[in-house]
Amino acid sequence: MRRIVVIGDGMVGSRFAELLVEADLGAHVTLLGKEPVPAYNRVLLSSVVAGTKSADLLRIAKEHPRIMRRTGVSAVTVDRDLMTVVDSTGRTHPYAALVLATGSAARVPAVQGVADAHGLVDGVFVLKDMADADGIVTAAGRARRAVVLGAGVLGLEVATGLARRGIAVRLVHIADRLMERQLGWEASAVAESSLRRLGIESHTGASLARVHTTRGRVTSVRLEDGSELLTDMVVMCAGTIPETTLARAAGLACERGVIVDDSLATTDPHIWAIGDCAQPPGGARGLVAQGWQQASTVVGVLTGSAPGASDAVPTSDVVRVKADGMAMVAMGVCGDFDRSDPRYRVLSLKDPEGGRYIEVVVSGGQLVGATCIGDGDVAATLSALYTRRLPVPPDPAQLMIRALAGGGAAAATRDPADLKDDDKVCNCNTVTAGRIREALADGCETVKDVAGRTRATTGCGDCTALVEGLIACHRAAGANPTNPAAPVAVTQGA
Repeated sequence: MRRIVVIGDGMVGSRFAELLVEADLGAHVTLLGKEPVPAYNRVLLSSVVAGTKSADLLRIAKEHPRIMRRTGVSAVTVDRDLMTVVDSTGRTHPYAALVLATGSAARVPAVQGVADAHGLVDGVFVLKDMADADGIVTAAGRARRAVVLGAGVLGLEVATGLARRGIAVRLVHIADRLMERQLGWEASAVAESSLRRLGIESHTGASLARVHTTRGRVTSVRLEDGSELLTDMVVMCAGTIPETTLARAAGLACERGVIVDDSLATTDPHIWAIGDCAQPPGGARGLVAQGWQQASTVVGVLTGSAPGASDAVPTSDVVRVKADGMAMVAMGVCGDFDRSDPRYRVLSLKDPEGGRYIEVVVSGGQLVGATCIGDGDVAATLSALYTRRLPVPPDPAQLMIRALAGGGAAAATRDPADLKDDDKVCNCNTVTAGRIREALADGCETVKDVAGRTRATTGCGDCTALVEGLIACHRAAGANPTNPAAPVAVTQGA
């Protein structure tokens, strides 16, 4: 029996533990998680803020007799000589291998008035865990105005979520355009106009100078240019900082994150680091797909079942904004790049009035990058082509023309009845329609059942509507076995 200790019961640490016990029948895993609940989908916390998902639907932890989950328990020290971990209850856990999946902490800019001796002042929030989401939802129930700091993916999701609750939102961003890592100037302008239609006012090239409070409650913020914005709450979405405290105390090499090699090994041969806390040679993308890939890599190393290189399979770099009223996706070559580069053929469609912007970048007969705002069908088409590395038509304009007309790859991607068994439904977990149909045939009846069996819907959640559609088709086939393709009314979300 091999004892493996995992520190961090998040989306990556939990995935590693589950993959390991599936691959190694002799492995016993102790999983330490400081939160009072087992692993859940942090990617969808902004949906809890928006009120489109309930907290109970976010749980992704799978029970297993060889995984001992200790919730509400933190790791306090790591003794590398004795190969033990001491937790916050004083219990000692010996290990043959230790995996750090400590994640990251929310970055809180040094702004006057944001915090006091007890932490963030009443009315100032970050969004990293379920407790944060609950606090934001409670505050939103009595707020009329909100300021969101940071216009990256999370900032846009939080801003649109609060606007959905009827709150007047001001979005403050230090860069000169929204989502500057993924969006060029034209795309950012379309995104800003779309936000404006949702009642969200953007302040780019701006930063907070001070948060004002009255009787312990937030009342306004002052920007560096001297302007003042009245507000009842402030949500900080200003990035993250890898959680390396434990690793540094244990003497492991760290820079921004815990330094690891291609196999995710640290400077100790018995310790690995995965997810947001790790600093791999190719850099950290901050996407859960990279962490899941790293989890698979370490499982392969420990079991000898796969090459120990985290880039053996390309990590998906599709970035999605799950914003009510504004579908957005960016992938590969996007944002600031040389559009005159002879390697690329770039086509774009700009429709600011309609809140749409589509750009495709083709090279060598394949889609190597794309940006899509305001059209879920086009986004589905482009995501499928990009992640599956499918060839594009000789005239790439057909990608947009066919999708905008409601046909082609988009229809095949979004209509459950038309999906072939090898069509990918869940890009985050590489789950095909055939795998989901097998799960349904084996007795799965709900989205939660399918998620537990296949992991579909446990990433970004965008495939939930397709899974619901496949379930409806399966039920219809059971009710009408002589005509399994009989049409069934299915309501699909964006």
